[in-house]
Amino acid sequence: MTTFVDRVELHVAAGNGGHGVASVMREKFKPLGGPDGGNGGRGGDVILVVDQAVTTLLEYHHHPHRKATNGAPGAGDNRSGKNGQDLVLPVPDGTVVLDRNGEVLADLVGQGTTFIAGQGGRGGLGNAALASARRKAPGFALLGEPGEARDIVLELKTVADVALVGYPSAGKSSLISVLSAAKPKIADYPFTTLVPNLGVVTAGSTVYTIADVPGLIPGASQGKGLGLEFLRHVERCEVLVHVLDTATLESDRDPVSDLDTIEEELTQYGGLDNRPRVVVLNKIDVPDGKDLADLIRPDLEERGYRVFEVSAVAHMGLKELSYALADIVAKARAAKPVQEATRIVIRPKAVDDTGFTVTAEGENFFRVRGEKPERWIRQTDFNNDEAVGYLADRLNRLGVEDALRKAGAHAGDGIAIGAEDNAVVFDWEPMMAAGAEMLGRRGEDHRMEAPRPAAQRRRDRDAQRDESDEEYDGFQPF
Repeated sequence: MTTFVDRVELHVAAGNGGHGVASVMREKFKPLGGPDGGNGGRGGDVILVVDQAVTTLLEYHHHPHRKATNGAPGAGDNRSGKNGQDLVLPVPDGTVVLDRNGEVLADLVGQGTTFIAGQGGRGGLGNAALASARRKAPGFALLGEPGEARDIVLELKTVADVALVGYPSAGKSSLISVLSAAKPKIADYPFTTLVPNLGVVTAGSTVYTIADVPGLIPGASQGKGLGLEFLRHVERCEVLVHVLDTATLESDRDPVSDLDTIEEELTQYGGLDNRPRVVVLNKIDVPDGKDLADLIRPDLEERGYRVFEVSAVAHMGLKELSYALADIVAKARAAKPVQEATRIVIRPKAVDDTGFTVTAEGENFFRVRGEKPERWIRQTDFNNDEAVGYLADRLNRLGVEDALRKAGAHAGDGIAIGAEDNAVVFDWEPMMAAGAEMLGRRGEDHRMEAPRPAAQRRRDRDAQRDESDEEYDGFQPF
């Protein structure tokens, strides 16, 4: 049964925003008291949080589909809908978040580090929030936006200071068991270690973590054996320790060739050239092992390696090794630059950035792309003519209509707003001021106000012509 998982594909879906509501206050002796529709609640986010108590991604291997709750719709009497509850997913320290294409989205290191994997949808505004001095009784509300849904990949890269690498049965698990309080499974056959083991070592005033990486074999960087599955766990380590078996019983192997093979696999994997190396000649308690260690040590030191002769079983040479590793780790920590406070970089938009684009696609067909137009499309109830007219006002005010004219669009041309797989398509009818003037002001109900003098009504009509967001432009969706 699988007990350790360090790579999973996770399907996350944030909660949808609740819809706003169109409602009119009705009380005794006050049948039309004004709009009182509340806003919809915000959808819940999907949040990844580093938790030191979590050491594996096993939970997400068994349950890869995760969804936050939706926001509740608004209600009359200015009651807003309840926000959806955020879904918090604990992940191990050292988890890397990638998209389906392998691009890194976040590197989560440190207790409490968070990443929003899915953004909850905004709640729709009710007609009370849409009311204004000139739109006193909106007969529509905005829909809630759908929550963000996407597929992500989680990869666990063990956070440790020292990584023990070497052939299977070289004695790595035995070494970590005597250097720390870790209790890994130990047996005299290949691939005893199926998961990385972590141990904490104290040497003087320095405390560091040591990881026992499962055995590497030739071809591991290309996926052979278990090596490729766990090579990522050495990426965060400050020092690599080659554990070489000086008492191997295999006639076609020797410690030097083992070292060369492992180094070749590390080179093929890449990104580890700058890590300091230490060589540990293990099993010197065996007479033949001690003789072989004395024979090859000068050659290894000539290559520039620091060499330590130890016996995990007999507890020989462990103190010197432990303090040497502590010294390397302490120097590496001191050499790291002090992390500066997080800076917020503000990049204002260019003065000519309209926030949307208009492109011609074929004859008499144009596509509009942009964050605001596409968001407004998602918020519109196309079964409500007044809501469609409000959308048209917003698009015109943003400058979409002028951009369509400049792009060569004419009345009756097809217009699509959004991506190909999720677009709203309609025939374009340019705004006609006369038509809007004839229809009057959208959302106005003369029963809710006292009669106005003729001069005041004329001033209001003149002001209305100057406000493009109050004119009807005749957008007709299919």
